[in-house]
Amino acid sequence: MARQEYLAAIDAYRQGPMDAVTLNKIGMAYHHLFALDEARKDYQKALLIRPNYPEAINNLGATDFAQGNYKEAIRLYRRALHLMPRSAVIAANLGTAYFARGKYKNGLEAYQTAFAIDPDVFDPSSAQLIHGTTSAHDRARQDYCIAELFAEAGKTERALDYLRKALNDGFDDRNRIMQDTEFAQLRKTPEFAQLMAEEKIH
Repeated sequence: MARQEYLAAIDAYRQGPMDAVTLNKIGMAYHHLFALDEARKDYQKALLIRPNYPEAINNLGATDFAQGNYKEAIRLYRRALHLMPRSAVIAANLGTAYFARGKYKNGLEAYQTAFAIDPDVFDPSSAQLIHGTTSAHDRARQDYCIAELFAEAGKTERALDYLRKALNDGFDDRNRIMQDTEFAQLRKTPEFAQLMAEEKIH
């Protein structure tokens, strides 16, 4: 799994005991191969053995999210988060699903919860997050909210990275960028001025 050799991982897992943890890992390997129906079957098998297994519930929600079933994904993510309230990954996934349904206030609240637990959960290299497809508009709103969270925490570089992503994905409310209190300190930096100047060129 660590080397992204997912078919080999599946073969290795199948040689061990078929407990809930192993079935969940097999599901994750299929998930990374975008074989969502196969992944779903293994997550469901894991939950037959261990019905309140938050990681498997979260991953099952991720298959619904990837297939555009956002309402069901939210239901599963909320259930998983109830069982595992200190999981930044599940909270972040819940936020992303809310954004996909246009529920931006709920999405921001879930992101704030995730950020409070672990700011690194939004790192794009995070192996724990299984990413689904979202529209550029949704990604722009998500990235803007993450930029706000990093700005509030005083993490200027990360805030600028996510603000740039939001702009690249089509976030175009420049008045909001210049007025939001979360960016008050960020707006005083030369890096912010440079970013705004770059965007004017495009």
